[in-house]
Amino acid sequence: VMTVKEVADHLDLDWKTVKNIDKFFLEAQYGTPNFDGLRLLAVDEIAIRKGHRYLTVILDYESGRVIWIGQKRKARTLKKFFSLLTKGQKNKLEAIAMDMWDPYIKAVKEKVPHVKIVFDLFHVVNQFSRVIDKVRNSEYRKASKEQKEIFKGAKYLLLKNTVRRSKERSQLAELLKLNEVLNTVYILKDQLKHLWSYQSRTWATKALDHWCALARSLQNKAVTQFVKTLERYSYGLINHCDYPLHTSVLEGVNNKIKVIKRKAYGFHDLRYFSLKIYQAFAN
Repeated sequence: VMTVKEVADHLDLDWKTVKNIDKFFLEAQYGTPNFDGLRLLAVDEIAIRKGHRYLTVILDYESGRVIWIGQKRKARTLKKFFSLLTKGQKNKLEAIAMDMWDPYIKAVKEKVPHVKIVFDLFHVVNQFSRVIDKVRNSEYRKASKEQKEIFKGAKYLLLKNTVRRSKERSQLAELLKLNEVLNTVYILKDQLKHLWSYQSRTWATKALDHWCALARSLQNKAVTQFVKTLERYSYGLINHCDYPLHTSVLEGVNNKIKVIKRKAYGFHDLRYFSLKIYQAFAN
């Protein structure tokens, strides 16, 4: 519960002594990872410092246990994790949830090609939200002076999941009525989320093809580029029918890790930091 500094002050000890004692016992309890019984995984990265410094975090999807932490978010990071597994442990793996990050995908396909990759709804919709913002900006530049007044403050209305306030609803309705492109993009955003509700691979594939066709009809550069990305990674969307996984569980993990980091004012000893994370998520 207490920080290293608080314990050191309370016992009148040097903080390094307290940290080393804590680390010694953490190594004894959590230093040897347990990879038995793994079937479904989730992988994500967390930022540990400014300047794109990351850790790769792997979660046992079924138990919620953080099973491994590696430095950086490269293909070799994830390959290192898979190299720690026995052949039997690898064979028992069935699916892994992640975002559309090529280095992770490369590692999975190379080391455990039988494992189904499942792309997370949150990350895909988040990417499309950035596309919506580009469309809004391009349509704003085309609009007349009177129309631009309606556009003002509309950025977050288009990105919100639910618009509750009547003033915001009327502005959104006016904006969508005014601009056909934005209206279509708004419909696409809702339909995109719906793709993760299918349980049949056949119907999910048909819905995805329909979505891509509708998106292409806009003939907008940013939207078309997103369609190409979605088609390239379509296997990970369709795999959700067989394994309805998502990385939202990792969002909670990331938030808890941020609290651990903040309490310690950052960790210069990454091994100690990792052990504290294993402790926090031990069953």
